[in-house]
Amino acid sequence: MPVDERFTPAAPVRLTHPEWSRDAVIYQINQRHCTPEGTFAAAQEHLPRLRDLGVDILWLMPVNPIGEENRKGVLGSPYAVQDYLAVNPEFGTLEDLRAFVAAAHDLGMRVIVDWVANHTAWDNPLTREHPEWYRKDWRGNFVPTPWWDWDDVIDLDYDQPGLREYMTGAMAYWVREADVDGFRCDVAGYVPVDFWETARAELEAVKPVFLLAEWENRDLHVGAFDATYAWSWNQTMHHIATGRASAADLKVYYAWNERAHPADAMRMLFVSNHDKNAWEGTEYEQFGPMLDAAVVMSVVSEGIPMVYNGQEAGNDRRLTFFDKDEITWREDPQGELYRTLFSLKKAHPALWNAAWGARMERVPNDGEDQVISFVRVHGTGDAVVAAFNLSDRPARVTLAAAPGQELGYVDAFDGAPVDYAEGSVWELPAWGYRVGVTPVPA
Repeated sequence: MPVDERFTPAAPVRLTHPEWSRDAVIYQINQRHCTPEGTFAAAQEHLPRLRDLGVDILWLMPVNPIGEENRKGVLGSPYAVQDYLAVNPEFGTLEDLRAFVAAAHDLGMRVIVDWVANHTAWDNPLTREHPEWYRKDWRGNFVPTPWWDWDDVIDLDYDQPGLREYMTGAMAYWVREADVDGFRCDVAGYVPVDFWETARAELEAVKPVFLLAEWENRDLHVGAFDATYAWSWNQTMHHIATGRASAADLKVYYAWNERAHPADAMRMLFVSNHDKNAWEGTEYEQFGPMLDAAVVMSVVSEGIPMVYNGQEAGNDRRLTFFDKDEITWREDPQGELYRTLFSLKKAHPALWNAAWGARMERVPNDGEDQVISFVRVHGTGDAVVAAFNLSDRPARVTLAAAPGQELGYVDAFDGAPVDYAEGSVWELPAWGYRVGVTPVPA
């Protein structure tokens, strides 16, 4: 079939990541559990500590009032939004939120808030003012998201232009009025991509923003989202930790990440979040003795790392989701590990996010059923090489020829020389890891 020379393809819509996300780390704040008071003002007291940890983007869980009708638990789910344009009095006032955001900005951090576009609480005023904006069943009744036990919420219908206009305006309201820097968008894949792309353009007209999708789809990265969840990374790592997969299975994720996603996409890597902690177990339950290796890989492999509040304090409890359950704050080795890793991320361009950083390249070894090894070489000459023994037995592997072997490396944790060359033999204990970095110029 001959090419129609009259055809002119449309220019692709591409988003631009905000400059401040270049080496950023995300920290999720569950404001209900973060402090005894459970307020923005109380959480604000933690900001200097979080800055010192190396955090850049603070993600607040939904800030809106929670529905009363069909509420779960005593306090309800923050994802059952009763009013998109109001602040949950449980957390404080709009002025308190503004003060939190301003304090974060003063410390060089940014704030994104959780946005629930797919559904509302049963008693959201929109059910009375615009019932046509909701999905209905065959009887004409409002319906929850099918198949799940989300009976405290009902679904919106994005075939309705009025809803799209309202929802975009509501998001822009928080950027204008509270000066927030973007959104984490709940179950983003349940909402049409073209809505998100339009919303992104409208928000960018106010100021540069950062959008994180709770979903795993490459098309979301084209014109809407800076980052998407790497659910499959987390699941594969959990399966390795529990003996249902091996290091070789992790290659599936990294192959998919490199070939099926744009080079400029950010995939969010995490070992815990509010869903995992509440419903599937703490990171200690999920990863056992492999936990430290999973934490390290979440920072030194490709992706934007995320910490759920309490991880840095070694929280080993499942936090109740629908009621208050305070975190016990204390010093813990996991906090020191994260602090070290985030410092490395900022010091080494090879570890930066999206196209600012370097792609992972496989370093072949003779024990790849146990050990995954890779190097990231940046155009500046900065490089990071790493190997992870993802098994419960010691490993002794010989490295093959790979990029960056002409550079000198030191251990990222103790500064000792690292021999990274063709034929180098690395010994790793069970669930052990080794990370080498090129020295940072003084």
